[in-house]
Amino acid sequence: MLLPQPLVRGRLVQRYKRFFADMVLDDGRAITAHCPNPGAMLGVNLPGQGAWVSWSDDPKRKLPWTLQLVEADGGLVGVNTMLPNKLVAEALANEAIPELSGYATIRPEVRYAEASRVDFLLTHPDRPPCWLEVKNVHLSRTPGLAEFPDCVAARSTRHLADLAAQVRAGDRAVALFVVQRMDCESFKACEDLDPAFARGLTQAVGAGVEVLVYACAVTSQGVRIARRIPMAP
Repeated sequence: MLLPQPLVRGRLVQRYKRFFADMVLDDGRAITAHCPNPGAMLGVNLPGQGAWVSWSDDPKRKLPWTLQLVEADGGLVGVNTMLPNKLVAEALANEAIPELSGYATIRPEVRYAEASRVDFLLTHPDRPPCWLEVKNVHLSRTPGLAEFPDCVAARSTRHLADLAAQVRAGDRAVALFVVQRMDCESFKACEDLDPAFARGLTQAVGAGVEVLVYACAVTSQGVRIARRIPMAP
Protein backbone atom coordinates (compact mmCIF):
# COMPACT_ATOMS: atom_id res chain seq x y z
CA MET A 1 0.00 0.00 0.00
CA LEU A 2 1.40 3.35 -1.02
CA LEU A 3 1.57 6.10 1.57
CA PRO A 4 0.49 9.63 0.64
CA GLN A 5 3.34 11.14 -1.35
CA PRO A 6 5.63 12.84 -0.90
CA LEU A 7 6.28 12.19 2.77
CA VAL A 8 8.21 14.94 4.53
CA ARG A 9 10.90 14.18 7.09
CA GLY A 10 11.51 15.95 10.36
CA ARG A 11 12.15 15.28 14.03
CA LEU A 12 9.74 14.78 16.90
CA VAL A 13 9.58 17.49 19.54
CA GLN A 14 6.80 15.97 21.61
CA ARG A 15 3.75 13.75 21.30
CA TYR A 16 0.94 14.82 23.62
CA LYS A 17 -2.79 14.53 24.32
CA ARG A 18 -2.69 11.23 22.40
CA PHE A 19 -3.43 12.72 18.99
CA PHE A 20 -0.93 15.57 18.62
CA ALA A 21 2.73 15.53 17.64
CA ASP A 22 4.88 18.65 17.48
CA MET A 23 7.73 18.38 15.00
CA VAL A 24 10.44 20.42 13.33
CA LEU A 25 10.73 19.51 9.67
CA ASP A 26 14.13 19.18 8.05
CA ASP A 27 13.54 22.49 6.25
CA GLY A 28 13.13 24.23 9.62
CA ARG A 29 9.35 24.57 9.73
CA ALA A 30 7.68 23.88 13.09
CA ILE A 31 4.40 21.98 12.70
CA THR A 32 1.77 20.14 14.70
CA ALA A 33 0.70 16.86 13.11
CA HIS A 34 -2.25 14.59 13.79
CA CYS A 35 -1.00 11.45 15.53
CA PRO A 36 -3.27 8.56 14.48
CA ASN A 37 -2.28 6.32 17.38
CA PRO A 38 -4.09 6.33 20.75
CA GLY A 39 -1.62 4.00 22.48
CA ALA A 40 1.41 4.78 24.59
CA MET A 41 3.73 4.58 21.53
CA LEU A 42 6.62 3.29 23.65
CA GLY A 43 9.89 3.60 21.78
CA VAL A 44 8.43 5.64 18.93
CA ASN A 45 7.56 8.89 20.71
CA LEU A 46 10.96 10.14 21.84
CA PRO A 47 12.00 13.76 21.35
CA GLY A 48 14.59 13.98 18.58
CA GLN A 49 13.52 10.82 16.75
CA GLY A 50 13.30 11.13 13.01
CA ALA A 51 9.74 11.00 11.73
CA TRP A 52 7.82 11.26 8.48
CA VAL A 53 4.54 13.09 7.90
CA SER A 54 2.06 13.34 5.06
CA TRP A 55 0.14 16.43 3.96
CA SER A 56 -3.57 16.72 3.17
CA ASP A 57 -5.16 19.71 1.43
CA ASP A 58 -8.63 18.78 2.72
CA PRO A 59 -10.05 22.11 3.98
CA LYS A 60 -12.16 20.28 6.59
CA ARG A 61 -9.10 19.05 8.45
CA LYS A 62 -7.88 21.03 11.45
CA LEU A 63 -4.39 19.55 11.13
CA PRO A 64 -3.21 19.01 7.54
CA TRP A 65 -0.15 16.98 8.59
CA THR A 66 -0.38 13.32 9.67
CA LEU A 67 2.36 11.36 11.41
CA GLN A 68 2.99 8.16 9.44
CA LEU A 69 6.44 6.76 10.25
CA VAL A 70 9.03 7.05 13.00
CA GLU A 71 12.69 6.11 12.79
CA ALA A 72 13.61 3.60 15.51
CA ASP A 73 16.28 0.93 15.96
CA GLY A 74 17.83 1.68 12.58
CA GLY A 75 14.63 1.37 10.54
CA LEU A 76 11.20 2.78 9.90
CA VAL A 77 8.20 1.94 12.06
CA GLY A 78 4.61 2.54 10.99
CA VAL A 79 2.68 4.27 13.77
CA ASN A 80 -0.62 4.93 12.00
CA THR A 81 -3.08 2.51 13.63
CA MET A 82 -5.59 3.18 10.85
CA LEU A 83 -3.29 1.50 8.34
CA PRO A 84 -3.30 -2.22 9.37
CA ASN A 85 -6.95 -2.78 8.44
CA LYS A 86 -6.26 -1.29 5.01
CA LEU A 87 -3.15 -3.44 4.66
CA VAL A 88 -5.10 -6.55 5.59
CA ALA A 89 -7.95 -5.69 3.22
CA GLU A 90 -5.42 -5.35 0.41
CA ALA A 91 -3.69 -8.60 1.38
CA LEU A 92 -6.98 -10.49 1.59
CA ALA A 93 -8.05 -9.23 -1.83
CA ASN A 94 -4.72 -10.38 -3.27
CA GLU A 95 -4.76 -13.64 -1.26
CA ALA A 96 -1.39 -12.66 0.15
CA ILE A 97 -2.12 -14.30 3.52
CA PRO A 98 -2.29 -18.04 2.69
CA GLU A 99 -3.98 -18.96 5.96
CA LEU A 100 -6.90 -16.67 5.08
CA SER A 101 -7.23 -17.33 1.35
CA GLY A 102 -10.05 -18.97 -0.54
CA TYR A 103 -13.05 -17.20 0.98
CA ALA A 104 -15.84 -16.02 -1.30
CA THR A 105 -16.75 -12.81 0.52
CA ILE A 106 -14.87 -10.36 2.75
CA ARG A 107 -17.01 -8.02 4.85
CA PRO A 108 -15.45 -5.32 7.04
CA GLU A 109 -16.78 -3.97 10.33
CA VAL A 110 -19.45 -6.56 11.09
CA ARG A 111 -21.29 -6.37 14.41
CA TYR A 112 -20.92 -9.39 16.65
CA ALA A 113 -20.94 -10.43 20.30
CA GLU A 114 -22.61 -7.94 22.66
CA ALA A 115 -20.84 -4.70 21.82
CA SER A 116 -18.14 -5.37 19.25
CA ARG A 117 -17.44 -5.02 15.57
CA VAL A 118 -15.15 -7.59 14.03
CA ASP A 119 -12.62 -6.13 11.60
CA PHE A 120 -13.43 -8.67 8.89
CA LEU A 121 -15.88 -11.52 8.42
CA LEU A 122 -14.77 -14.04 5.79
CA THR A 123 -17.37 -16.39 4.38
CA HIS A 124 -17.65 -19.25 1.92
CA PRO A 125 -20.56 -21.62 1.26
CA ASP A 126 -18.40 -24.67 1.94
CA ARG A 127 -16.68 -23.68 5.19
CA PRO A 128 -17.49 -22.07 8.53
CA PRO A 129 -17.37 -18.27 8.76
CA CYS A 130 -14.04 -16.80 9.85
CA TRP A 131 -14.10 -13.90 12.31
CA LEU A 132 -10.90 -11.87 11.94
CA GLU A 133 -9.61 -9.28 14.39
CA VAL A 134 -6.60 -7.14 13.39
CA LYS A 135 -4.18 -5.56 15.86
CA ASN A 136 -1.39 -3.07 15.13
CA VAL A 137 2.05 -3.79 16.59
CA HIS A 138 4.94 -1.32 16.76
CA LEU A 139 6.57 -2.12 20.11
CA SER A 140 9.96 -3.83 20.25
CA ARG A 141 11.98 -3.53 23.46
CA THR A 142 14.18 -6.56 22.81
CA PRO A 143 16.01 -6.82 19.48
CA GLY A 144 14.05 -9.07 17.14
CA LEU A 145 10.98 -9.36 19.38
CA ALA A 146 7.66 -7.65 18.65
CA GLU A 147 5.24 -7.13 21.54
CA PHE A 148 1.61 -6.16 22.00
CA PRO A 149 0.14 -4.16 23.63
CA ASP A 150 2.24 -1.18 24.71
CA CYS A 151 -0.27 -0.19 27.41
CA VAL A 152 -3.39 -1.63 29.03
CA ALA A 153 -5.69 -2.74 26.20
CA ALA A 154 -9.00 -3.79 27.77
CA ARG A 155 -10.86 -3.51 24.47
CA SER A 156 -8.41 -5.88 22.78
CA THR A 157 -8.76 -8.33 25.66
CA ARG A 158 -12.53 -8.26 25.21
CA HIS A 159 -12.07 -8.97 21.51
CA LEU A 160 -10.16 -12.14 22.34
CA ALA A 161 -13.03 -13.36 24.50
CA ASP A 162 -15.46 -12.52 21.69
CA LEU A 163 -13.40 -14.54 19.23
CA ALA A 164 -13.32 -17.51 21.61
CA ALA A 165 -17.12 -17.39 21.81
CA GLN A 166 -17.33 -17.63 18.01
CA VAL A 167 -15.15 -20.74 18.08
CA ARG A 168 -17.38 -22.31 20.70
CA ALA A 169 -20.32 -21.60 18.39
CA GLY A 170 -18.64 -23.66 15.66
CA ASP A 171 -17.03 -20.88 13.61
CA ARG A 172 -13.41 -20.07 12.91
CA ALA A 173 -11.76 -17.08 14.63
CA VAL A 174 -8.37 -15.49 14.02
CA ALA A 175 -6.40 -12.76 15.79
CA LEU A 176 -4.02 -11.20 13.27
CA PHE A 177 -1.17 -9.05 14.60
CA VAL A 178 0.32 -6.73 11.97
CA VAL A 179 3.88 -5.71 12.89
CA GLN A 180 4.61 -2.39 11.18
CA ARG A 181 8.37 -2.81 11.31
CA MET A 182 11.00 -4.95 9.58
CA ASP A 183 13.38 -5.92 12.39
CA CYS A 184 11.30 -8.49 14.29
CA GLU A 185 11.56 -12.27 14.00
CA SER A 186 9.08 -13.34 16.69
CA PHE A 187 6.16 -12.04 18.72
CA LYS A 188 4.73 -12.33 22.22
CA ALA A 189 2.07 -10.73 24.38
CA CYS A 190 3.42 -7.98 26.60
CA GLU A 191 2.70 -9.50 29.99
CA ASP A 192 4.37 -6.85 32.14
CA LEU A 193 2.40 -3.97 30.59
CA ASP A 194 -0.95 -5.76 30.37
CA PRO A 195 -1.09 -9.12 32.20
CA ALA A 196 -4.85 -9.38 31.54
CA PHE A 197 -4.28 -9.30 27.78
CA ALA A 198 -1.51 -11.90 28.04
CA ARG A 199 -3.81 -14.20 30.00
CA GLY A 200 -6.61 -13.51 27.57
CA LEU A 201 -4.46 -14.45 24.59
CA THR A 202 -3.43 -17.72 26.24
CA GLN A 203 -7.06 -18.51 27.06
CA ALA A 204 -8.19 -17.63 23.53
CA VAL A 205 -5.60 -19.93 21.98
CA GLY A 206 -6.70 -22.67 24.35
CA ALA A 207 -10.28 -22.14 23.17
CA GLY A 208 -9.25 -22.59 19.55
CA VAL A 209 -8.64 -19.02 18.39
CA GLU A 210 -5.86 -18.96 15.80
CA VAL A 211 -3.07 -16.40 16.12
CA LEU A 212 -1.29 -15.11 13.04
CA VAL A 213 1.55 -12.59 13.14
CA TYR A 214 2.75 -10.89 9.98
CA ALA A 215 5.63 -8.44 9.70
CA CYS A 216 5.56 -5.65 7.17
CA ALA A 217 7.98 -4.22 4.66
CA VAL A 218 8.15 -0.51 5.50
CA THR A 219 9.62 2.27 3.36
CA SER A 220 8.92 5.98 2.99
CA GLN A 221 6.94 5.09 -0.12
CA GLY A 222 4.66 2.45 1.31
CA VAL A 223 3.90 -0.40 3.69
CA ARG A 224 2.87 -3.94 2.82
CA ILE A 225 2.33 -7.18 4.68
CA ALA A 226 5.40 -9.24 3.87
CA ARG A 227 6.04 -12.39 5.94
CA ARG A 228 4.73 -14.48 8.78
CA ILE A 229 6.70 -14.59 12.00
CA PRO A 230 6.21 -17.09 14.87
CA MET A 231 5.07 -16.65 18.43
CA ALA A 232 7.98 -16.62 20.86
CA PRO A 233 8.19 -19.58 23.28
